[in-house]
Amino acid sequence: MALALAGCGAPVGVLEPTSVIAPDVTKLDVLVSTTRESAQNPAILFSGERGPTSSTSVTVSIPPDNAREIGQVQWPQQVPADPRREFAVLGVNPLPREEQLNAWIGKHAAGSRRALVFVHGFNTTFERSLIWFAQIAHDAGADAAPVLFSWPSRGSVLSYTYDRECTHYSRDAFEKLLRQLSSNRSVDDITIIAHSMGAWLTTETLRQMAVRDGSINSKIKNVILAAPDVDVDVFRTQLQRYGTSRPRFTVFVSRRDRALQLSRWLAGNVERLGAPGASAKPWLLDKGVEIVDLTGAPTRSWTRHAKFAENPDVVWFLGANLINNSASGDEGSLAERIQTFSLGVTQGLGSAAGLALTAPASIMNQ
Repeated sequence: MALALAGCGAPVGVLEPTSVIAPDVTKLDVLVSTTRESAQNPAILFSGERGPTSSTSVTVSIPPDNAREIGQVQWPQQVPADPRREFAVLGVNPLPREEQLNAWIGKHAAGSRRALVFVHGFNTTFERSLIWFAQIAHDAGADAAPVLFSWPSRGSVLSYTYDRECTHYSRDAFEKLLRQLSSNRSVDDITIIAHSMGAWLTTETLRQMAVRDGSINSKIKNVILAAPDVDVDVFRTQLQRYGTSRPRFTVFVSRRDRALQLSRWLAGNVERLGAPGASAKPWLLDKGVEIVDLTGAPTRSWTRHAKFAENPDVVWFLGANLINNSASGDEGSLAERIQTFSLGVTQGLGSAAGLALTAPASIMNQ
């Protein structure tokens, strides 16, 4: 049981800022919004306990591409980290006032007018959520202001229930963040990537916004659910509440995801959205949900729970066709994206040969 749930574990205490100057590194400024308690430790920043909502800007250094493998995180082997070979933190800047938060958003979204929001999953320390998101945003070539929403997770395989309750605890804070992004004049396009249990927090928060406002803010264009640990029947009711004018939903699934197999067992054998059965796919497609099947895609992880971030070709597809192209929501553009991706697979992108992209029938018929 512990092995099956251990897919999100990571080193602890590696965020102490480094003063080492390294050439050719990529510096990524990440806006962190969190409901975690402050750890009062510069090497950890935030613990797995619940705390008041806070915002912080963290600058992450990513090693040169010739010193790392795309799709993988080069975790620090020492503290402070060596930015020439490892992911490292260069600076931490708390943003206690709302005007500081809005100024950060305005500055970093001004060029692309996009924001990319990442919501991590179960068993994830703050270090893991920050560094992993930096890897995804960099490797995907995301042309968007990177925003991390990190909810309290103790980073323990034995804290499944605690973590799930923390997603409920964090819904209002996540809604507030999405509203702050939507109201900023520099942002026209918001993409959300939610992994595992973070997908539950995301779908519930969007439902909450739809109930409150009658619809989801139109700036939220794209919602990507990666290996979502969400009850399929619950997602069906959530979709109904979202209404017809809703973001484009793309779900990354895998029938061999061991973490979701265990989650299904814990949930009374109700199938999970990230590993849908044959009966679930038709109605998902009928509701306009795109499905990216990663069942055949290779992975180094025993749990097979994070293929969307580990596979270089999947990461490329994520950036080029979903994040950076997220504003193109019409059916024609979607058909073109599917055709482009399919051609790439047949031309031998290597590990992408195990992927399959399925779109709603109305689009494929074009």
